[in-house]
Amino acid sequence: MKADHAQVARLLKTARGQIDGILKMVEEDRYCGDVLTQLAAVESAVKAVSREVMQDHLETCVVERVQAGDIEVVDEVMGLFKKFM
Repeated sequence: MKADHAQVARLLKTARGQIDGILKMVEEDRYCGDVLTQLAAVESAVKAVSREVMQDHLETCVVERVQAGDIEVVDEVMGLFKKFM
């Protein structure tokens, strides 16, 4: 993986911190609207990581496999896209 590891790690740590915060909010029986707002922030952070890794996958692994004549990778990529849509 050639994605910026530091950026991916930072985004994942941010999401982990947000999840820890949400867990505390739930344990403290905080207002549902506030919990939902934090859940949306976590989703955004995880989606940012997914986009970064997907771009890296397309630019490296997929290109290499297509150049090697392996077009079955297109089906794999389509399956991955379906998971994120």
